[in-house]
This record gives sequence, structure tokens and C-alpha cells, in this order.
Amino acid sequence: MQLVVLGLNHRTAPVEVRECFSFSEEQIKAAYRRLHEYDDIRECVILSTCNRTEMYAVVEDADDALAVMQEFLDHMAPNVLAETSYDYLFYYQEEECIRHLFRVSASLDSLVLGEGQILSQVKSAYAIARIAGTTSTVLNTLFNRAIAVGKKVRTATRIAYNAVSVSYAAVELAKKVLGDLSASNVLVLGAGEMSELTARHLVASGVKTVFVSNRNFERALALADKFRGVAVPFEDFLKCAVDADIVITSTGAPHYIIQTWDVAHLMPKRQGRPIFFIDIAVPRDIEPEVGAIAGVTLYNIDDLEAVVESNMRERQQEAAEAERLVDEEMAGIIERFRYLSYRPTLARLTDKAERIRQREIKRALTKLPDITPDERRILENMSKMIIRKLLRDPIIRLHEAAGTDKEYYYQDAIRKLFKLDIALEVDREDQRGEERDRETKTCHRYARQ
Repeated sequence: MQLVVLGLNHRTAPVEVRECFSFSEEQIKAAYRRLHEYDDIRECVILSTCNRTEMYAVVEDADDALAVMQEFLDHMAPNVLAETSYDYLFYYQEEECIRHLFRVSASLDSLVLGEGQILSQVKSAYAIARIAGTTSTVLNTLFNRAIAVGKKVRTATRIAYNAVSVSYAAVELAKKVLGDLSASNVLVLGAGEMSELTARHLVASGVKTVFVSNRNFERALALADKFRGVAVPFEDFLKCAVDADIVITSTGAPHYIIQTWDVAHLMPKRQGRPIFFIDIAVPRDIEPEVGAIAGVTLYNIDDLEAVVESNMRERQQEAAEAERLVDEEMAGIIERFRYLSYRPTLARLTDKAERIRQREIKRALTKLPDITPDERRILENMSKMIIRKLLRDPIIRLHEAAGTDKEYYYQDAIRKLFKLDIALEVDREDQRGEERDRETKTCHRYARQ
């Protein structure tokens, strides 16, 4: 069995290709229902977001499985020319696959380093696959550990701290200037994407009321409705600014819409309350001299981008620590997978030994009717110790061979020497015998009734 991932992301494919491979939850569930048609794929988890689509799988042979997995993805995206899409795909095997998933969960492979959404997307993708029954021991182990790695990176480093988008940086600066935003009112001038994003972050931070003003009043109404806010006619926005604590401007106007004399007349009406202007328009909406007025704080797009750049450098420094944590976790899971490969053989060996021990103890006890509880305990402990010492060397050899060229040789030898395949059949026959006995007793009980 081998672990592989086939996929594409923002590093390997342009958006027009990624969007062709962006699958909904229902599409993924439908694909899982067809998975039984692909014998080479034993386990599968599909992760699909706006920036990546990746198919993690456990396969018999990694080299042979590539074509099968490509065919599987082709069927999910039938409108994409297969030969063209292959150029954008990456294919990682074994340790490279594990490291990739760990880095994805830790947001080290994200378009925005340290973003928090990807971890919840990994959790969701795994949950859907598990409910669909397409995961087993290997992918359950891998994804549980990957999710734990993502959490550890976010708690043990500051990779998710500090704003790395202009809209979020504006909110963080507003918090520094005004403190708690729960009692603050926001006035949004313009109804474009940047204004909406900034307003959305402010609402998430608990601002009291959002006023929206735009030259097109219908657009102002539409944006205000998103935040349960209040639409304001554009000619009245300065009157509304009297009650606003934060003003966001992004109108696209070719000239200043807020000039120094406007704000100079505004401030006395505010009775000493400070005001925070965020000008994210290019060209600028607010005359630069406004920032010199007492009680006014003004940031423009260059100020915000400088904050973002500084914060991104801090995140990149934290990313080095995050990579170290990934390396540590890699060592642990590789050791775990080495054990998983020989666990079935080890389980059969110890189970057979335990059955023999219990059978012989039972026989011995029938010949020792007067044995005391303490003597019985000594007999039990002695038999367990004999089994443990007899199996110690075979288990050590098997453990040492795991992951090497000798692994199959030792597993095959142990199965043959201890007749484990035969023991497995005997055990199954014993189980069937016990089931027949239970059925017979049940029939007799009903017959007596």
C-alpha cells in the first residue's frame, strides 16, 4: 500500500483552470459513490477549495495509480481537456505526500500565509470522506494527525497573528486608535469590494451601526442590507459623519470628496469625539491635510499596505518555526506508518499466542482443583511472561525490518513459521462455531417456551 496525492493549486494552475476543478460537496459525494469502480484506489479524501483541489489516496502501486487517479478526476471535471489539465497537476508519494498535507493544514501552502480557513476546510473534507466510508486506517491516521499539526502551528506560533490584507489591517488600526469598537458607528462611502470587505471585518469586530452612502442610492441600499445598516443619500454623508466614529472611503472619484474645510467644520459638531478615516481609494478620496486636524486619524492605502508588508514579514519569520514543527510531526507519523504496515501480522501472532496460553491454563486448572487464588494468579503471570519472552525477539526483528527491503521477508517468514494464516482460518471457524452454538441455544429456548 502506498500513500499519494494528485492535485493542483494556486501555485501550479491559473484561476481559469482551478475553477474547472472546483467541486461542490454534492459532486464529491457523488464521486465517492463511484469509487468502488476503481480497484487501485483503496482509500480516498478529496479536498476542494477556491485555491486548490487535491485527491489523497491509498493505492496498491503509486506508479500504476497515477493514470487511474487522473481518470477519476477527469470524470469529475468532464468539460476539461484531459491532456491539457495534466500539465497543471502535481503528484506526490509517501513522505512527500504527508509533508504536503501537513503544510496545507498549517496554512504554509496557502495563498495568504497563515490564513485560518484552510484548516476548517481540511476538517470538512475529511469528515465528508469518513461519512462516505472512503477512509480507513491509513487516511484516518494521516488526517487526524494533519489536523492536529494545523492546530499546533496556530497555537505554538504567531503565524496567524497580524493583518495581511488591506481591509483587515484597517480594522486592526482602528482598534489601536479607538479601542473597543462595540460602541462605534461606521460610515462607508462607496459600495465597492474593498469597502464591503473592510465593513465586513468591522462588523465582525462588533461595531454598533453601519451607514452606507453611494452616488447610486440603490447600491447603497443593497450594501447596507448586507450589514443590517442604514443607507444614506450621498449628498448627506457629511451630516451622517457627525455620528460616525470610523469613515471608510473607496468611491473611485477622480477628485477629493472630503476636503480639509469639510472636516474642520465637522469636528466642532462632534464635541471632542475623535474620528478615524480609512481612505482605500486610488486616486485618494480624502485630502491629505485632513490628517493634521486635531482629533482626526487618517490612513490611506499606502499606510495600510506598509502595515501589511511588515506583518507579512513577521508571518514569514513565524513560518520558519512552523516548518520545524512540521518536521517534528513528520518523524512521528512516519514511525506510526511503519508500525501500521506490520500491525496485522503482529496482531495475529500475539492473538495466537494468547489463545494457546489461555487454552493450556484452562487445561492445567482442571488438574489443580484445590489451587488457591494466589497460586492461580502466579500461574497466570508465569504463562504471560513466558509468552512475552518467546515473542520478544520476533517482534523486535519485525519492528527493525519495517519500512526496509526486508519487511516483506520477515512478515512472510513469521506467518509461515507460526502458521498465522491457518490460525486466522481456525479463529474464523471458532467464531462461526460460537455463533452456531448461540443460535442453537436460542432455538432450544424458544422451543421450551
